[in-house]
Amino acid sequence: MDTRETGQGVAAVAALLADPTRAVFCLALLDGRAWTAGELARHAGVAASTATGHLNLLVTAGLLAEHRQGRHRYVGLAGPKAAELVESLAALAPGDREPHRSLNAARRSRTLARGRTCYDHLAGMLGVAVTDALTERGFLDDRHGLALTSRGRDWLTGLGIALAPTRRPAVRTCLDFTERRPHLAGAVGAALCRHAFDTGWITRVGTTRAVALTEQGHDELRRHLGLDLAAA
Repeated sequence: MDTRETGQGVAAVAALLADPTRAVFCLALLDGRAWTAGELARHAGVAASTATGHLNLLVTAGLLAEHRQGRHRYVGLAGPKAAELVESLAALAPGDREPHRSLNAARRSRTLARGRTCYDHLAGMLGVAVTDALTERGFLDDRHGLALTSRGRDWLTGLGIALAPTRRPAVRTCLDFTERRPHLAGAVGAALCRHAFDTGWITRVGTTRAVALTEQGHDELRRHLGLDLAAA
């Protein structure tokens, strides 16, 4: 490996995300959905022409992927690796040093911290709690890097979750930016998140990437993983 060339590449990616507007775009896209340039412009509070210029740079660099439907252009994170990079950088960012300016802002922050999607897997207190419970029950083994155990595969099968063949790692950790601890990513993390949505364990909160546990979700997590998040 040529460290000088690699260093230049790292610096180029870092420079892209060093711009606050581009960073806000990438954080918004952690909800796993595709956004239009106009939606991202309004979210970041910038002009549409400014948003287009930033998005072109991110697409060219391979951090975002572009999807066209008729005359409409949508963008999303290029994949799990891009999402994990953004989430990990957010976890390294300094914590809030100023109080929230409004009650609504404080409420949104607390809601995201309780539970949210990180691209296609669960994050926040919910994601970390599920990861801890899976490890404590022997479904994940973290002694030599995170791994799915045979008990874990049987548990997934019992839930009706079948892991399709993929080049993506079955499990990997992703540093949670609010909990500052790892949550479960990889193919298993994505499958669990999808199962939670499909079975009604969780539901989205408005149009954000925040999620809330339903009454059924509380019951199922208590039954399957011994988690009592209602008490928490």
